[in-house]
Amino acid sequence: MRKTIYETNYDRLIKLGVITNERAVPNQCRRSQVAGLMDWVVERLPHLDGVSGNDEGIAVSLAHYFEQNGDLCKDPEMVVLIYPSQRMAEAFTFEMSIPPIYQQVFPEPGKFHPQQRKELNSFLRQWLNNLIAQQHFVSE
Repeated sequence: MRKTIYETNYDRLIKLGVITNERAVPNQCRRSQVAGLMDWVVERLPHLDGVSGNDEGIAVSLAHYFEQNGDLCKDPEMVVLIYPSQRMAEAFTFEMSIPPIYQQVFPEPGKFHPQQRKELNSFLRQWLNNLIAQQHFVSE
């Protein structure tokens, strides 16, 4: 049986070390460094847990940053919601500094923008595949 995009995104997060032991989401901020590429940063966001209306949703930020005029700029940052018991992960937000873009899938718990959800999860899948191809991995 073919996996959903949410299950595929979950599997990619395991390959990248975001989810350890196929269930646990570590609480500390972690960074992956690959020579010649921007660092990749993973940070737990417990204040956003359950924001989709599903109480199980564990929120993490996935981001690349660059510096411009002394400021850190997101290129991009995605907040992802992880549902361990369902072995699924989905996009919550997408943000980029230049040009400034902010998109949110769930405007309020239990409600979502269907087209935004489809587009952002597709982007997330591709980004995670790129990170794997670039040999990013966050370790404890």
